[in-house]
Amino acid sequence: MAGSKSPRRRAREFVIQGLYQWLVGGQDEASIQVQAESVAGFDKSDLALYTTLLEEARNQAPALEADLAPHIDRRWDEVSPIERCILLLGACELKLHPETPYRVIINEAIELAKTYGGTDGHKFVNGVLDKLAAVLRTAELRPR
Repeated sequence: MAGSKSPRRRAREFVIQGLYQWLVGGQDEASIQVQAESVAGFDKSDLALYTTLLEEARNQAPALEADLAPHIDRRWDEVSPIERCILLLGACELKLHPETPYRVIINEAIELAKTYGGTDGHKFVNGVLDKLAAVLRTAELRPR
């Protein structure tokens, strides 16, 4: 991970990795934590944000998947695992963290998809989260 990344960006990257380990590898919270702590740069991430988002995204996964489903043009299990992780994180932040502007959440998700996802994964992630934001963040999206 590059040195110029903000602690919050780093935290989100580690959340994506943790969700991937949980989703694909079936790892539990303790082993995900041990793995994350062993990676260079983890100590430079926003640890509180990392812990909160990883726990919330894992615990709320079924509800978040239900929120995302109407905005996805295929079955959930047909979405690539890394894009599922990014969408879970984005949906979690949109739903549970109104203190973070929706544009920041979507931009972070797009950057994560560009870095870790497939060729056009960022376009898919952007489209899905834009539609979800329109449902979950109506007050924020309303013209002033």
